[in-house]
Amino acid sequence: MKNKTVIITGASTGIGKEIAKYFIARESNVIMNSSNEVNLKQAYEQLGKPANAMYLAGDISKQETGQKLVNLALEKFKSVDVLINNAGIFSPKPFLDVEESELDLYWNVNLKGTYFTSQAVIPQMIKQQNGAIINIGTVLVDHAIDGFPATAPLTSKGAIHSLTRQLAAEFGKNNIKVNTIAPGIIRSPLQGKIGIEDADSLAALHLLNRIGEANEIAEAAYYLATANFVTGETINVAGGHTVGHAI
Repeated sequence: MKNKTVIITGASTGIGKEIAKYFIARESNVIMNSSNEVNLKQAYEQLGKPANAMYLAGDISKQETGQKLVNLALEKFKSVDVLINNAGIFSPKPFLDVEESELDLYWNVNLKGTYFTSQAVIPQMIKQQNGAIINIGTVLVDHAIDGFPATAPLTSKGAIHSLTRQLAAEFGKNNIKVNTIAPGIIRSPLQGKIGIEDADSLAALHLLNRIGEANEIAEAAYYLATANFVTGETINVAGGHTVGHAI
């Protein structure tokens, strides 16, 4: 991945920031994106203002943001080799309480954001006859939990899982690999945002009896970015979350 160009959405905090750090350290050229410009600039500075990285704030649910990211990548680094669709929002809420505006928000940010940004990069990847798109889903698409009702975000994430397979089928002939990472419970600011004060209290949801770390998602993303014979797959990085239960 040295000198390859990687666009990462949702890169200002948590998993996205850790993915950016991982690729920057391995001498990839990284374009960091977030809708929050203050947090994004702060993240870039915390990573040491690396010469092989740039940042661009923008709402990925708007089509023009994806195109701006591609234009910046081509202007500064001359290629678009990997897109990591990490940006997303997630919060539990009982099904009967979900309002239309909330459903629209999840679909706009999670699904449309992934959809539009992928639309923006694929023409360049076709020109290159090479590329990788890595979407971030969730194990909860395949492992629903009664005590964690989240139909609004989960339907948008489930759509991303389906989008992955269709894009892999449609653009495999162009040597574009498209895969999903489905994380389990990962230590990140997200837990605090949704009211979970002690993320480690959820360790028992995983057969390994611990929650995951953001760098473990970064490792999986790096693998998929370099894997030339893997496409259309959903890789669970979840400590056995979907495999079974400890009793």
